[in-house]
Amino acid sequence: MNKHEERLNLISDMIAFAVVDGKLHPREYQFIELVATELQIDPDELKQLFHQENDTEVIKYEFERIQQFYRLALLMHCDGVLHLSEQNKIREIGIAMGLNPGGIKRVLQAMEVSPTGMVSPEFLLDAFQEQYN
Repeated sequence: MNKHEERLNLISDMIAFAVVDGKLHPREYQFIELVATELQIDPDELKQLFHQENDTEVIKYEFERIQQFYRLALLMHCDGVLHLSEQNKIREIGIAMGLNPGGIKRVLQAMEVSPTGMVSPEFLLDAFQEQYN
């Protein structure tokens, strides 16, 4: 698989997660659009992804899995409403990615109490690398 296909898969995963609560909030769409721009995905390609079946691909490197998990967590928080279905789904996704369940819990709790809904990159990496110590 080439890098462009990998980036398309990352956005497809985000789209699938964004609609897990049954609707796509405008802020969720804006966030996906922002990430797509950063990943150099053409706006027309982005629109097409909303109409395609999502086939989740395994992300090879742990750092990239952590990044994608964090993108999904940010997406979950961007509409200002934490749905139970989103909370359950993000935990399932994190575990399916092979991430440490303790790290998942720690990051989600920290994001919930953060005034901005964000955590520092250092905290994010520490939360998942804690299992190695």
